[in-house]
Amino acid sequence: MGVRSSSIQFQPPTQSLRQERAGRVPRPCTNGQNPLIPEHETGAENERTHLLFVKALGSRSCLDGVVQLMGCHPQYLETFLKTQHYLLNMDGPLPFHYRHYIAIMAAARHQSSYLVEVHINQFLQVGGDPQWLKGLDCIPQRLRNLNEINKILAHRPWLITKQHIENLLKIGEHCWSLAELVHGVVLLAHYHSLASFVFGCGISAEAGHEGGHVLRPSSINNQCSSDTTNGNGNIPDPSLAHRRRRSVDYSSDSECLADRMQKFQAEKENEEEMLREEIWIGLEMDKDTSPPTLTRALEDKPVTIPDLSCYVEDPEFGYPEFARRSGEQLPVFRAQDYSWEDHGFSLVNRLYSDIGHLLDEKFRTVYSLKNGTMAKQRGCDFSALKRGIWNYIHCMFGIRYDDYDYGEVNLFLERNLKVYLKTVTCYPEKTKPQMFERYWRQFKYSEKVRVNLLILEARMQAELLYALHAITHYMIS
Repeated sequence: MGVRSSSIQFQPPTQSLRQERAGRVPRPCTNGQNPLIPEHETGAENERTHLLFVKALGSRSCLDGVVQLMGCHPQYLETFLKTQHYLLNMDGPLPFHYRHYIAIMAAARHQSSYLVEVHINQFLQVGGDPQWLKGLDCIPQRLRNLNEINKILAHRPWLITKQHIENLLKIGEHCWSLAELVHGVVLLAHYHSLASFVFGCGISAEAGHEGGHVLRPSSINNQCSSDTTNGNGNIPDPSLAHRRRRSVDYSSDSECLADRMQKFQAEKENEEEMLREEIWIGLEMDKDTSPPTLTRALEDKPVTIPDLSCYVEDPEFGYPEFARRSGEQLPVFRAQDYSWEDHGFSLVNRLYSDIGHLLDEKFRTVYSLKNGTMAKQRGCDFSALKRGIWNYIHCMFGIRYDDYDYGEVNLFLERNLKVYLKTVTCYPEKTKPQMFERYWRQFKYSEKVRVNLLILEARMQAELLYALHAITHYMIS
C-alpha cells in the first residue's frame, strides 16, 4: 500500500539530484525564451514552465521528453503532473510496484519502448522484483488477471462488460477489490493515451536509442515554416524542396479551414438537417482514414522496435476497422445515457478519492487552451475545430453525442488531419515522425502539440467511460 500523504505536492529536488540531472534540465535559449514556448506567451508563462520542469525532476514519475513537449502549454502541464504524481506516488489502493508494472503492461500494448523503459527503472527503484521484468509469465496471477482488460481497453473498449469486472472481483483466489480495480483501470487508460501522445509527437527514449522516434531540434521552434523559406528567411535547398513535393503534403490543410468554417456557418441555417444515423454512417472512418497508404508514403526508413513481446499476450488483437459490413451494426455508446460529467466523475471519485477532481481538471484544461496564433491569423473558430477533433476521436470508439451535428467533422477536418488523428489514436505504434512534421505544416509546433493533447485526453475519457460504465452495471446488478 502507498504511504498516506495529506496533500498533492511535488517534493523539490535535492541539491545532489539537481547536480546529477543538471544536464537534463531543459534550458532556455540565449534570449531567455524556452524554444518550446510560443512567442506570444508572456515571460511569466515561460517562468511558470521552468518551475514545472524543476518540480518534475523532483518527482519519481518524471518523463523528460513528455514534460518538455507539454511545456508548450504550462497550464495543461501543471494538471498533467499533478494527476500523474497522484496516480504513481500518492496514497492509493495499489502498491507502488504494482502501479509501475501496470504502466509497463499498458505501454507495451502499443509497443512504446520509451514508456516501458521509464517505468522499468521506476519499478526497480520502488523495490519491484526484477524477476517480474522477464514478462507476464513471471508475475503474480492476480496482476496477470488484469491483462484481459488491458488488452480490451487499449484496442476495443466497447467490448468491456460487467462480466469482465466480475471475473476480477469475485472469481478465484486472486481477486481485486473494487478500489484497486478502479486505480488499475485509470492507470491503464492513462498510459494507453500517453502512448498516443508519445508516438504522435515523435518522442524518443535517450538520444541514439535504436528504433525510437527522434525529437528533432530543428522542429522545435517558434517559426511558422512554409515551403518557400526554411524558417530563417532563406531559400531552402532545392533537393529538400524536391523531396517535399514527393512526400505527402499537409500544408494545404489549414488554408481551406477558415473558408470551410465560414461556408458551413453561412449555409447551416438554410440546409435541411440530415438524419443523424446517415451522418454517423457517412463519416469517412475507413476508406479515407486508413493508415497504411499514408504510412508507406511517409516511411523513409524501416523502424525497428525493441522486443516487448514478453509483456504482451495476444499481440494480434488490435483496433478493428469500423466498416459497415452486412448484418453488422456499429457499436454505439450514447453519451447522454452515460457521461463523464453526470456519471463517470462521481463514481471514480467515490472509489478512488480525489482522482475524479484531478481528471476532470485535466479534461477541462485541455479543452480550454487558448486559440493558437495560426487560427487567429486565418480567422478560424478554434472552438469548433476542438469540438470536431474531440467528437471524431470519440466517434472512432463508438461514442455518440445526439446534440452534435457530425456534419462538422467532415467539413472542418481535412482528410490528412483525419488520417493523423486516427493513426495516433488507434494505431499509435504505426505513427511515423514525419507525420507530425508534415501535417498542417504551417501551424506552429505548439499548436500541433495542442492537437496531440486533445487526442490524449479524448482517448483517455473514452476508455474510462466504457470501463466505468461496466463497473456501474456490475454494482447495480
